Amino acid sequence: MPLLEILEPGFSYEQQVKQAIEKLKDTEQEIVEIPTEKPARKRIELAVREILSAVGENPEREGLLETPERVAKMYEEILSSQKLTQFEEYKLFKIEKTDQDQTILIKDIPFYSMCEHHMLPFFGKANVAYIPKDGNIIGLSKIPRLVNYVSHKLSVQENITRDIAEILNDILEPKGVAVVVEARHMCVEMRGVKKGNSQTKTSFFMGEFEESRETRLEFLESLN
Repeated sequence: MPLLEILEPGFSYEQQVKQAIEKLKDTEQEIVEIPTEKPARKRIELAVREILSAVGENPEREGLLETPERVAKMYEEILSSQKLTQFEEYKLFKIEKTDQDQTILIKDIPFYSMCEHHMLPFFGKANVAYIPKDGNIIGLSKIPRLVNYVSHKLSVQENITRDIAEILNDILEPKGVAVVVEARHMCVEMRGVKKGNSQTKTSFFMGEFEESRETRLEFLESLN
């Protein structure tokens, strides 16, 4: 009998495994490993079943039978950066010296993330700019990838804004970096004050964007 088929909800994953092993010992059945099953996904499925029961639902009713599996797969997708520790999807390029002082801006990059306080979605757009130094630039498609990398985990908008700027600054060591993020938060619109359609804007500036008011204002005006 596969071990994962006899795990019981209502206990921690470690407790469930221990209980399941004891059951198998009592019946003298062999414990077999299921290589295609991911323990983390199974733990999420069991937790979702427990949540459904706790809110008064029946996890066995027809409409909810596959819900735990769907939710587990969803979390794997939207929290895909949760265990990653380094952004590696980039390649640096060189530009001509005459172009080194131009500001490179990528506007309205869509993103979504999950609030670490309530585990509800927040989503919006990121605007990212930098001024190259020594001719070093990054492929334009890599900045949206960086936004995805930073946002696909439990976080808050302030951290996403800062992390985009700091990682880009570490990669390029440019003359300056500017990031502005605008987002709607479901933890504000669905609960608490329930203020629908409200927008939250955060910004983070480094280098010339932080030091020069003129450079900063030029960037902010370009977003309008």
